[in-house]
Amino acid sequence: MTLAAAFSHCCSPAIGILRPTATAVVKVLEVKNVDLNCAQNCNNHHTQFFSSNKLIVRRGQLFGFYVHFQNREWDDDRDKITFTVATGPKPCESLGTKSTFPLGKCPNQSHWNACYKLHNEQSLHVSLFPPASACIGCYTLNMCLVSCEHSSTQHLGDFYVLFNPWCSDDPVYLDNQAHREEYVLNEHGIVFQGLPKHVTSHPWYFGQFQDGILDICLKILDTSTNFLRDPGMDYSCRNDPAYISRVLNSMICCHKKKSILKLPPSNNYLQGHNPLMWNGSAPILRQWFQSKCKPVKYGYCGTFASVMCTVMRCLGIPSRVVTGFYCALNAVDPLTVQEVYDYTGKTLSGKEHIWVHHCWNESWMARKDINQAMSDWQYLDPTPIETSKGSVCSGPIWVKSIRDGDVDTDSDGPRVFCMLNARSTAWVSQGRGKKTKLHCDIWPCGQCISTKSVGGDLPEDVTDAYKHELGSLQEKKAFYKACRKINSQYLNAPNSEIDKDIASQRNKTLKDTGVTMKFKMANCPLYGQDVQIKWMLENLSNEAKDRKFNLCAQGMIYNGCSLDPVWKDCVPVTLGPKEVKTIKIEIPYESYGSHLCDYNIMRLAAVSMPEPKGEIMMVERDILIDSLPIEIKVLNYPKLNAPCSAEVTFSNPLKEDLKNCVLHLEGYGLFGEPIATELGTLAANHKAQTCVEFTPYRNGKHCFIANVSCNKFCNCKGYANVDMGNPPPTSGEGGA
Repeated sequence: MTLAAAFSHCCSPAIGILRPTATAVVKVLEVKNVDLNCAQNCNNHHTQFFSSNKLIVRRGQLFGFYVHFQNREWDDDRDKITFTVATGPKPCESLGTKSTFPLGKCPNQSHWNACYKLHNEQSLHVSLFPPASACIGCYTLNMCLVSCEHSSTQHLGDFYVLFNPWCSDDPVYLDNQAHREEYVLNEHGIVFQGLPKHVTSHPWYFGQFQDGILDICLKILDTSTNFLRDPGMDYSCRNDPAYISRVLNSMICCHKKKSILKLPPSNNYLQGHNPLMWNGSAPILRQWFQSKCKPVKYGYCGTFASVMCTVMRCLGIPSRVVTGFYCALNAVDPLTVQEVYDYTGKTLSGKEHIWVHHCWNESWMARKDINQAMSDWQYLDPTPIETSKGSVCSGPIWVKSIRDGDVDTDSDGPRVFCMLNARSTAWVSQGRGKKTKLHCDIWPCGQCISTKSVGGDLPEDVTDAYKHELGSLQEKKAFYKACRKINSQYLNAPNSEIDKDIASQRNKTLKDTGVTMKFKMANCPLYGQDVQIKWMLENLSNEAKDRKFNLCAQGMIYNGCSLDPVWKDCVPVTLGPKEVKTIKIEIPYESYGSHLCDYNIMRLAAVSMPEPKGEIMMVERDILIDSLPIEIKVLNYPKLNAPCSAEVTFSNPLKEDLKNCVLHLEGYGLFGEPIATELGTLAANHKAQTCVEFTPYRNGKHCFIANVSCNKFCNCKGYANVDMGNPPPTSGEGGA
């Protein structure tokens, strides 16, 4: 009732004259507290593995919190709330790094907004929506309450926004739950190495949810050249996963002063950490952060790709580590790699060589910079390659464009296409800059491209995603297309001319000499065993063949650089007409044991002495020496926060003692910190057995990693998967 009506009513003759009463004073609404509901929101947004006391959400999805009032209930007519979210050093609405919006009743998924419903008499449940186009990063959240013409602003706290593979409007959307669990949520991975016919598995702990890693990942972005050049513009671009991936890719090892990792000079690790001793990304990222962004010494391509994968998964971009075998990373001629040998069969180091194996990263996204409507895998390679413009890294590059020869889709496309499709040409050096082309059978580049299988530890072959079947019509079309875009001289050339030109660069085959050769080996030898290999020759002609061959075995580094020869021999061979001959070759352990690098790869080559016709034959094979096995047995049923024990066994089958043996143990969720146990000297033909006690502190699947280093090697690894919900494994797994 209004004051005038009340006064008129009071003056009615039937009632008599009464004094008017004053309207009750409405109190200004006061906020008691705000509950950001971190635990529930993190569960809803698949971020519960991060620290539970932080609000970490994914864009394109509502998150809710409670506003509790002190003195009365909410009144739509008298009370209004406005929220402001901001990120970056200079938040700006026009750049998309700041947004102010009112509290309403209806949600809107096109922009930042908030809606509410009554929770109880003096509480509101607020649902706040970060759009799928929001910049990722750390945000401040402020609330302005206007009540009865009185205004007050309150800082509610900070929250993090990540990419959202569960949201169909996000460019990183991945519609397969098993794939999301593998490529976003799984903290354990496998890095594949070795050779195409003998792939070895090395466990890696990505650790994207470990304490502090998210802040370190954002610090990496804040250390980039793009940020230092224009912080506001850099933050405004952080809504684009392609931009984020490009910046992070350059920060792994290509930044001049503050890259995360550094390559060892001339494969010398004495001033830092041997790359093969790393088992996870978190220690590397923490060391970089704690040293005020000084590059960590040292890493190699597998380390770079694994750290890149950690950062991408942490920010919400589905990612995986991929390994390819025989990759031409530094070819001078884009489509041809020149490999040179001497007459003894020794590989000569030069500017060009084919990497035995190479690791890179793939990330899942739709890229607006190439008008890509659907998400797909993108190639990202943080390993720096020296070019005329300095050190560069590659990506993102749409994987399908590599396969189809559309190398102009991305600026780095030609380099990556050549890496996987270049033709190798082998020469023998005659000294003084002269060389002769060899007769040999060359293996193709880009073999056995593999990644960890979803939900398992075995390699999944993804070669078909990068290359059409060798010799198929699609493969030829893609190659011709790429040739015309890479080399201007082929622009208007017919296919036959391209074939003729490339054929002129290739080696003639062994069949052209009338003799075929190959090295054959039943199994890879274990470290300490003599290498037993069969050299099989066949005379295809009706005439006898007399040849003299030089044989050479030398250690190889993963990047194709050769070491000094470990074994040599000279063998005369006589082949009768149509004769097939097998020659047994033995390379003693004493010859190679102290001369292999940590990757345990040896290349054996046989080169014939020049014939009157000038033809020189060669056959070669790469040999992997298996590391000594480590056996891990978890002795009792693993339970959360309950003591558990494991038995680690390492044997020395050599005829010599292993000195300065150290057992390194790691297992996030199982151990608080890595454990190093000095074993001292392990006598010849003896074994060391160690019982380790630990208390699992986190549920889920974990990886128990053991590594033995000594005076002879440092990369002897084994691992066992420990599932807190299942009985323990009966024996150790993996680890060549």
